[in-house]
Amino acid sequence: MIFVGYIDYSSEPKSDIAFIDMKSFYASVECVDRGLNPLTTSLCVMSNADNASGLILASSPMFKKIFHKTNVGRAYDLPFNIRTRKFSYYKAKKQGLPMTPEYIQYIEYWAKRTLIVPPRMERYIEKNLQIFDIFQQYASRDDILPYSIDEGFIDLTASLNYFVEEPTLSRKEKLDLVSARIQRDIWRQTGIYSTIGMSNSNPLLAKLALDNEAKHTKTMRANWSYEDVESKVWAIPNLTDFWGIGSRMAKRLNQIGITNIQELANANPDLLKTKFGVIGVQLWFHANGVDESNVHHPYVPNLANRSIGNSQILPRDYYEQAEVELVLSEMAKQVAIRLRKNHKQATKVSIHVSYSKLTDLPSLNTQMKIEATNSTKELTAAVLLELLRN
Repeated sequence: MIFVGYIDYSSEPKSDIAFIDMKSFYASVECVDRGLNPLTTSLCVMSNADNASGLILASSPMFKKIFHKTNVGRAYDLPFNIRTRKFSYYKAKKQGLPMTPEYIQYIEYWAKRTLIVPPRMERYIEKNLQIFDIFQQYASRDDILPYSIDEGFIDLTASLNYFVEEPTLSRKEKLDLVSARIQRDIWRQTGIYSTIGMSNSNPLLAKLALDNEAKHTKTMRANWSYEDVESKVWAIPNLTDFWGIGSRMAKRLNQIGITNIQELANANPDLLKTKFGVIGVQLWFHANGVDESNVHHPYVPNLANRSIGNSQILPRDYYEQAEVELVLSEMAKQVAIRLRKNHKQATKVSIHVSYSKLTDLPSLNTQMKIEATNSTKELTAAVLLELLRN
């Protein structure tokens, strides 16, 4: 049986959304502070850079292009020794990389020109606040929703006509013009390049536009709205390229014959609810471009009885970062094991740290959203990254 869902987009809410992402934010801040171009400089921000197991927290576009490494990796994953900057035959062979003289020369050339710097969270927060001030020049605080330290939503519905008064232009054209101005202001005032996903419909489509098109366009902007659902949303090549679908969910969808977003959008929502519960219905709506959240009242799922955690009381005060990282890594490992045992994935990492009575320091409470995973490596990296941010 073929079931085709029908969405009446004329009855769905519409708003003019810009989802703005600072390109390689931490690495860009480090480049700009050194008077270097963030797009042409090979630089990575690494925790414990003097250690072979240092954690890569961020990297510039050039670094990623040369070494084919994304964020959240380890120094030992790089094809060169971070101390000597010499090509590592052992690492290259382990990763299946070429061993040709040309490749070795290429790696060593760039390794010597690559900057490896420690994280400076206070500086990144300072830049984040500066960028937030720029956002407020285009919208009120209530129309701005920070998504993370380097990205956020702006609802420009109420301000488009104020900034672009030309009555002959469509709201799509006005949104593009205002977004371009925001990009320009961010670059002029901070030296940081930004990418913007836009939508004249809802935040979800703006986020999808950013992830799947804007990052690959010359202007670093793209607009996905209701009229683009069939041609753009359904054309997303892999299920795992879609917001909210990890590798495990993709496998479960494959098991019921859903291999792409178009098939998900045209699946029977009752079947999806039976197989996956409320999440299945939500994925069906998202695949059809419908999003129940908005910038002013973002959707918050009921997380009651849906968390897996681990706690530990330490025998003494820990002052060295390496000691704290070791404890948190072990706790993340235990949580990952329990997640896999229960066939679950985490989409949010939370950390709570209480200090001993010998100090007057307040407790630390922090959390961050992550792509759905139960991987020990990914959860450990997320926990350590969030620790360094605080």
